[in-house]
Amino acid sequence: MARKVEVVDYCPEWKEKFRQEAAKIQEILGENCITVYHIGSTSVKGLRAKPIIDLMPVVKELEAVDLHNKEFEALGYECKGEYGILGRRFFMKGGDLRTHHVHIFAEESRKEIERHLAVRDYLRTHKKDAEAYAALKTELAEKFTYDNEGYCDGKDSFVKDLERKALEWRKTMSV
Repeated sequence: MARKVEVVDYCPEWKEKFRQEAAKIQEILGENCITVYHIGSTSVKGLRAKPIIDLMPVVKELEAVDLHNKEFEALGYECKGEYGILGRRFFMKGGDLRTHHVHIFAEESRKEIERHLAVRDYLRTHKKDAEAYAALKTELAEKFTYDNEGYCDGKDSFVKDLERKALEWRKTMSV
């Protein structure tokens, strides 16, 4: 059976689940780990989301991450390599009942890191856009309950536009 696409109300426990998992990841990555960010919809207070915690560790050396695959596997993660994004290491936990995604980037991947942080911060400060995104995700989850690809395709243009607005907004914030 295909994995179920479910969008749920914001859960305050997501913040603590992030903290707990970030500590485990920092321990695995050791001194190579600069920081771990909470990204994605579960990082935006009040936003409906798929209940999957997205973590974005930033490391000094990306290739060194590969030496820790067994340790990630011991925590229940599947190691997926770049998984469609050049310069990333991607891990997923929970199989069909997915609980966590880990997107690891080297510190020189500023563009990828900024993109994720801009969208997160934009949604945290632009309530109408966050509400529109939540409504779209809820509608798509109902329409594509067992079709994750259809769900992702359905929000693709919205997310690209959201990312563009978030990056423009972020530029104005750093002036």
